[in-house]
Amino acid sequence: MYKPPQHSQSFIDDFTEMLSVVCTDFDGLVITGDFNVHVDNVNDRNAKELNAVLETFDLIQHLSCPTHSRGHTLDLLITKGVNIYNVSVVDVALSDHFCVFFDLSVAPKPPPGPAVVHGRQINESTRAQFVEMIDPENASGANVDEMLNSVTSSILNALDAIAPMKVKLRKHRQKAPWRNDDLVRAQKQQCRRAERKWRKSKLQVHYETYKGELYAYNQILCRTRERYFSEIIGSCSSNSRVLFTTVNRLTNPPTQLLIELVCTPKCNEFAVFFNDKVQGIKKAINSTTHITIERPPTHSKLTHFVPVTDQTVQETITCLSSSTCCLDVLPTRFLKSVLNSVLPSITQIVNMSLQSGIFPEALKTAVIKPFLKKSGLDPTVLNNYRPISNLPFLGKVLEKVVYQQLTDFLLLNNSIDVFQSGFRPHHSTETALIKVTNDIRLNTDDGKVTVLILLDLSAAFDTVDHGILLHRLQDWVGISGSALSWLKSYLEDRKYFVEIGSCVSDYMALTCGVPQGSILGPLLFNLYMLPLGQLIRSNNISYHNYEDDTQI
Repeated sequence: MYKPPQHSQSFIDDFTEMLSVVCTDFDGLVITGDFNVHVDNVNDRNAKELNAVLETFDLIQHLSCPTHSRGHTLDLLITKGVNIYNVSVVDVALSDHFCVFFDLSVAPKPPPGPAVVHGRQINESTRAQFVEMIDPENASGANVDEMLNSVTSSILNALDAIAPMKVKLRKHRQKAPWRNDDLVRAQKQQCRRAERKWRKSKLQVHYETYKGELYAYNQILCRTRERYFSEIIGSCSSNSRVLFTTVNRLTNPPTQLLIELVCTPKCNEFAVFFNDKVQGIKKAINSTTHITIERPPTHSKLTHFVPVTDQTVQETITCLSSSTCCLDVLPTRFLKSVLNSVLPSITQIVNMSLQSGIFPEALKTAVIKPFLKKSGLDPTVLNNYRPISNLPFLGKVLEKVVYQQLTDFLLLNNSIDVFQSGFRPHHSTETALIKVTNDIRLNTDDGKVTVLILLDLSAAFDTVDHGILLHRLQDWVGISGSALSWLKSYLEDRKYFVEIGSCVSDYMALTCGVPQGSILGPLLFNLYMLPLGQLIRSNNISYHNYEDDTQI
């Protein structure tokens, strides 16, 4: 660090602000440099200010002897939380400032051990063998749960025969993908050859050659890296949501989990914490007196969901993301590659579920993985983590089929709040901003004063009361019969467990909320909030909803 000789109060302010950040983010700290403050003079005003700042942040300044040819201590060695020893100041006659030498004791962070990975070796040969072994119509059973178990067992038997589960140790490597480019690798080899030649001969000409090759390597590496990111961003430029997710993933790589977090007791601790947090918020919600609200008329009823064809199921599976849950019997990409061989069985399961009004029990389990809310937070504090839910892929297929039929019914009956944006096609942040801005401008033109109230529900999706939601679906939307039974079965008796690395927690019951990461969850939440819009409209107040936020 360097401070010009002229004293400036802004330096003390900037230095204090910097320390407030680094002292919070780092346990160990070493700051060195020419501060141009006479700390050897106890009566110096600037020295007093600097020492006061160091004392505030519990920092240690180790130098007390002169570090300048004129006899003042201008160069400082400041530490916190680290061990240094053998501190010495030597005049090496290279400058009017002396050299400061010290030894720093740093315990190297042990590299992460190899991860234990359970997996199957799947290739083109495996796919061909699987298609031959599996019976396209092997779904059998008296109910949807038995039918799903039958298909699952058949698939597992086939996989165990052609691609048995194996345990491997995988090293932790995060190699930049652009370094695998052929041109980069070729230039790197050429650079290494030039380096070896120079180290062997010690000739200046070979050193200059090595520097030239190294410069060329860095230039090629930089261009390849730029091209890599440009291609990734360009491939999703037409989809703003995918583009944002991609840029966020590239600029904010996932934080490595602490080794001490990867254990079953810590998984159980996370599971209990996430559950208690939601239950605490739900209990804090005050019950209100019953308010009579005129319900919008329902022109028709939805009593059952219609069975679907193989083609509909195939289109549904194809359009869904290829993300995979650890509970899936088949990886999603593999499932899509052998879809024709299992499509009839999946269609049978879907139709049995729709007709019986029962959502399969095996598809009600969620896998929760804790992620830090943002980088820099203390990884040992549970409240700094956000639970990310992952659901079985087949459950999402079933949800998507119901979502399509339920959406068609809602649009036919105009059951969706007209001022609802978010979780709805063609109604995004743009429609919300246009509506709110237009209301404000109209009031301004009329000479009225506008007051904007922003309502935000804490853990809105997680605290949905199932009984109230089913009441909304029946009385406000017009859903009954096996369709209502299916939605009731979909919501109830759900559970989750927390997974960190290879460790998992015990199962925890979900007694409220719509499933996080689900397809139906956002739509059901919108229906759950229908009376709010009706209540606001009845008082002749302008409003707009965006996801779980309300602008009044």
